[in-house]
Amino acid sequence: MNDGSVPLLRAEGLVKTHHGGGAPAHAVRGVDLSVARGEFVAITGPSGAGKSTLLHLLGGLQRPDRGSIRLDGRCTDSFSEARWAVERRKAIGIVFQFFNLVSNLSVADNVELPALLAGVPPKRARAEREELLAELGLAGKERSMPGELSGGEQQRVALARALVNHPPLLLADEPAGSLDSKGTREVMRLLSRFHGRGQSIVLVTHDARLASAADRVISFFDGRIADDAVLDGAPPRKQGTAGVLELRD
Repeated sequence: MNDGSVPLLRAEGLVKTHHGGGAPAHAVRGVDLSVARGEFVAITGPSGAGKSTLLHLLGGLQRPDRGSIRLDGRCTDSFSEARWAVERRKAIGIVFQFFNLVSNLSVADNVELPALLAGVPPKRARAEREELLAELGLAGKERSMPGELSGGEQQRVALARALVNHPPLLLADEPAGSLDSKGTREVMRLLSRFHGRGQSIVLVTHDARLASAADRVISFFDGRIADDAVLDGAPPRKQGTAGVLELRD
């Protein structure tokens, strides 16, 4: 744990190119990004801009071709796949657009599994699961299977699973992309609630409504940060970024 002066997340010079059947796709082109502890950052931009690739790099789901990522001051350059898996269990929660729940496990088991894998005693894992599901309006759904739930309910289960280990950082990749407007409002309300308790969040979204819940909005185009703006009313950032704008109504 640091004294707060070190960013929770720091990426420097990230580059990622996808090689497929056609021409190489330059998804991320030299990105520098800092996220302070307790900050809520939204990354917006059109489809194909490289937003999800950037988030996957930050969570160790993909490896950069070049560049470096530091988590709470720790350099991840030499992390193995197994070490990244440990980080994702303990320090990074991830929520995906299509939920990624284990279809043959109950709601309770989906939420408890990351805690058990991280070495949390079963009794405590169960208590954490019960508390989260109750808060997220899912009490009574513990024995349900994911396929029996609505999309909004599945995304709330995914959020509970991502938060069960109290990770310092939550990464959310288009968490409302598969939901209707009611589900989108629910996700926005829940992210705002957890952020209000100090949860650090990096959200990738093309939805301006979701982005408006953040402290800071990064516009991402063609693999690069085009704009980095602190929203009006957000607390001042500890790590300054050159060219930060104040957005006003």
